[in-house]
Amino acid sequence: MQFSFITLFPNLIEPYFKDSILKKAIEKKLINYTFYNPRDYTSNKHKKVDDTLCGGGAGQLIFPQPLFDILDDIKEKDKDAYIIFPLAAAKPFNQNDAKRLAKKKNIVMVSGRYEGIDERVIEQYANEVFSIGDYILTGGELPSLIMADAISRNVDGVLGNMDSLTEESYNHNEDAKVLLEAPSFTKPVNFQGLSVPSELLKGNHAKIRNLKIKLSKCKTQYFRP
Repeated sequence: MQFSFITLFPNLIEPYFKDSILKKAIEKKLINYTFYNPRDYTSNKHKKVDDTLCGGGAGQLIFPQPLFDILDDIKEKDKDAYIIFPLAAAKPFNQNDAKRLAKKKNIVMVSGRYEGIDERVIEQYANEVFSIGDYILTGGELPSLIMADAISRNVDGVLGNMDSLTEESYNHNEDAKVLLEAPSFTKPVNFQGLSVPSELLKGNHAKIRNLKIKLSKCKTQYFRP
């Protein structure tokens, strides 16, 4: 899988791929990434990419020309490139989206800055738009990176043990309800007077599964009633 990040600040994204699971995935050639900087495509001599809002308002907006040129360039190289815009005003990104998008070959993440991106770019090129939460960030780099991480771990071979995916939050479906992941424990069994639930230590897999489902339901009811 190829991730193409359109951003004014590639250094905000690149270090995350230099360690841990994603670094190993790159070494195995399971994923790859590249950057496109709008300043390299802008047609004015000062490398300016933003301008004031039509109709007035605070802040600056990235204007269409450099983004049109970048996205046309990407589409010319790969007509199937899948273009995503992280936006505050969009549907929430979730685990089902991550699993679905993990089947794509080339995902393009377009990171806005300042007050965002001229709407004409989004209307012209977006395959999907996503929000990662009901809050405002200074740019689209973090949402792009979060989505890339969530998508990457659903690519076959990226996780050492793909069974890890089946035990996570948002993957269970009981009575058509998505459940949060049950609490997890490790050794020592007793630590400063705090014990691991005894049922987890008896080796009865059916009872362990039932306990995890029960705890998962309790956590879901508490945090997501």
